[in-house]
Amino acid sequence: MSGPRSRAGRRLAAALLCVLAGAAASGAARAESVVLSISQGEVLITSSFAGADLAIFGVAEAKGAGTPPPDVVITVRGPTQTFLTWRKSQVIGLWMNTDSRAFLDVPGFLSVMSSRPAPTFAAPEVLRAEQIGLDRFLLVQRVGPDFADVVASDPFRTAFLRIQAAHALYQEDPGGVVLLAPNVFQAQLRLPGHAPIGRYEVHVKVLRDGRVTGEARTHFEVARSGFEQSIASFAHTNGILYGISVALGSLIVGFLANLLFRKE
Repeated sequence: MSGPRSRAGRRLAAALLCVLAGAAASGAARAESVVLSISQGEVLITSSFAGADLAIFGVAEAKGAGTPPPDVVITVRGPTQTFLTWRKSQVIGLWMNTDSRAFLDVPGFLSVMSSRPAPTFAAPEVLRAEQIGLDRFLLVQRVGPDFADVVASDPFRTAFLRIQAAHALYQEDPGGVVLLAPNVFQAQLRLPGHAPIGRYEVHVKVLRDGRVTGEARTHFEVARSGFEQSIASFAHTNGILYGISVALGSLIVGFLANLLFRKE
């Protein structure tokens, strides 16, 4: 008899097969060239950093006169992280953490922008295979010893997306890509002040008649600058000394505060 873990494994295998099959089916059609550019190759974080706005520009291959403009989807993924979500339940009158799921190697930042709502320009199976939209993005969970990407209505997945969206770390804008000309597009990406440090991948897909006909990739970096970078580097390379210095600093501050209050 197959248990829930086996079924979870089969669901993950089926999801991966759908992605691979969709990619294989549309691979031959992806002959359209796309040029992509971003306004900043590096975003530097200082002590006063409150966020940044980046402009993404692109040009799709020109088609014949009378050809409708393409649909464009831009997905921006931040560095991967592992997140743990908990479910609270009432036990003997107390609310306690009773169940958990780990989301493994998922983007710490994720933004999906498109020229119009995705269901209006592609079939559900294409959107799922291409992972267009937050609801269709593959988020692998650890379910006991197994791994699965469960249905979109899964409460753990729903809660995770809600929490990330509340912190502006997961964003979706179905009108965020603007066509400046029939084959020229632009989008504005907003990074919050607490955006993760690391490499961000920008992936653009151009669709015509519900199929991906071209794509392009670029990237940018989010990095610490100045004093913050020096402290981070010291903490990374001299962990023990950093811990001792922080502890000593706390003791000195506490001692000085005690003297000040005694005088008063």
